[in-house]
Amino acid sequence: MCPAFLRPAALADVPAVTALLNEIDRIEIGRAETDEHTVEADLTHPGTDLARDSWVGVADDGRLVAYGLLWDESGGERIDIDHYVLPDHQDTGLRLLAAMEDRALAKARENGAGRAVVHLHLNSAPTTDTAALAARGWRTVRRYHVLRRPLDPARDLTPGPPPGTRIRACATEADRRRVHALYQASFAGHFDFQPRTYRQWLHDVDAEHLDWSLVWIAATDGLGDAGFLLARDDREAMGWIRSLGVLDAARGRGLGGLLLRHAFARFAAGGRDTVGLGVDTANATGAPRLYGRHGLTLHYAVDTWEAVVAAPADAKARVT
Repeated sequence: MCPAFLRPAALADVPAVTALLNEIDRIEIGRAETDEHTVEADLTHPGTDLARDSWVGVADDGRLVAYGLLWDESGGERIDIDHYVLPDHQDTGLRLLAAMEDRALAKARENGAGRAVVHLHLNSAPTTDTAALAARGWRTVRRYHVLRRPLDPARDLTPGPPPGTRIRACATEADRRRVHALYQASFAGHFDFQPRTYRQWLHDVDAEHLDWSLVWIAATDGLGDAGFLLARDDREAMGWIRSLGVLDAARGRGLGGLLLRHAFARFAAGGRDTVGLGVDTANATGAPRLYGRHGLTLHYAVDTWEAVVAAPADAKARVT
């Protein structure tokens, strides 16, 4: 087998990258769940220079066998990467990883930091050789669960809010800004949270293609707007709840469950038979228990891997 060569990704690669990620999906979780529009949104992430921050591994027959993307939301030492490789191309995957580590350090230094703290999300049983990752100083620091739940239009009906509670759709620019503010406030204490400006957040949620009627705000007497749920219906595999947040002062009042049931009903009425979401298993707000009470069960697990990359002159090339 001839070794694959690495080159930057381009927007023209979106279909081929999607096909690669779906091939990896089928190996890791048993079915394809990557949509082309999601890959395109990733490759057009503001601040991502495709010439320096993206890679594809191309085999001698022209097929993509590896893909990587790097982005920086912190403006400091924290750098995020995506890394995918087919099982029989681990050498290409390691060359890709080395290139990404070098670029992460360069990016962190551009930000004025002396090192890069790099995070990578991988399926808990990935196609990537995790022993090779560990040998380079990578370690797991968090686990997330992707959960899913079957939907039934006869059972999943729009709930009536309890007295003193209201839910409204995100219908205006002021509502969108309010959802952004609620997101920033309710997620501020979460692991790996990075503050985002309103414009940055709009790109993160792919606002141009988002159906804003699937975004709701929950309010209570006395507290006003206190929670939100942002869902999207553009995934082929299932309806998706991207974010659910409730302010600290409003927790324990049932707002999270009310918003969930509202989303379930909307998806079921629209013909969806499954809904999914992701959750940090170490979430301190009780979210995993909330989702379990509402019928969401494990689909697959994802680990956050971390490496601290510094120049050899800083003592060690990898610090753990």
